[in-house]
Amino acid sequence: MKFEVTILGNASATPVYNRNPTAQLLNCNERFYLIDCGEGTQQQLIKYGFKAAKIDYIFISHLHGDHFFGLVGLLSSLHLNGRIKPLHIFGPPALKEILELQFLHSDTHLRYPINYYATNATKAEVIFKNNDIEVETIILNHRIPCTGFKFTEKKRLRKLVVDKLEKDAVPIAYYPMLKRSVNVDLPNGEQIKYLDYTTDSARPKTYCYCSDTMYDERYFDQISHADTLYHEATFLHEMLERAIETHHTTAKQAAEIATKVKAKKLLIGHFSSRYKTLEALLEEAKSGFEHTQLAAEGKTFEI
Repeated sequence: MKFEVTILGNASATPVYNRNPTAQLLNCNERFYLIDCGEGTQQQLIKYGFKAAKIDYIFISHLHGDHFFGLVGLLSSLHLNGRIKPLHIFGPPALKEILELQFLHSDTHLRYPINYYATNATKAEVIFKNNDIEVETIILNHRIPCTGFKFTEKKRLRKLVVDKLEKDAVPIAYYPMLKRSVNVDLPNGEQIKYLDYTTDSARPKTYCYCSDTMYDERYFDQISHADTLYHEATFLHEMLERAIETHHTTAKQAAEIATKVKAKKLLIGHFSSRYKTLEALLEEAKSGFEHTQLAAEGKTFEI
């Protein structure tokens, strides 16, 4: 099953030449989930070959503009392009009011319904699940209420040992039951045991998205052992005082967090516009956590 994330934007606060505000597109089994929607996100989708119409779920971490100013434009374009299927938006309670006010004063009447789901920035909760994925909020420590998002694959059914099934002439009709860990009782009193003909599926992978936050150990348990951890790294550590003042994290701190939570891989992003190149931020993080990569725009990372 495909489980990967493409970076659409990695800048903080204001756009920089060749860098855009935060946005990511998660692909889970060819279902697409947009994570934050900074200014210019729809242009980035076009640039990297993604169809906005395929997005059915949008997750907004908080109401600083660099994380949602692209949303009205995206929703309007979907309307103009004839979308009729529902769109599901998860975000702070006030987001619904902001969007509806924009539509009211532009006399925009969307062709499609939007289902709003208000997130709670004080308590971690499972906010969405389907057959592919479960999404849980991560409570972060920012200047305004802010949540990250933990995306966890649903565990797959057990895998059939086809050679053994064929050798023992097990009827195909029993395969679905065996995959669901159900033993099959035969009329003659014998039993076909699922453990004899299946193997366990792979451990579900997790992608943890920590958008804007200062270093705070209260959310560490929730992101423990993440397969891929995206964590903001707005500043170099020499700017620690500024990071604390603005409730952000340094590249060195992001590496410390990845080490403490035993993440397998760290992606850093949300870079300050003061940095025209990003090598120093990467070097600082890699010095503390070897398996660090830049959340480079246009790059797709397998979870």
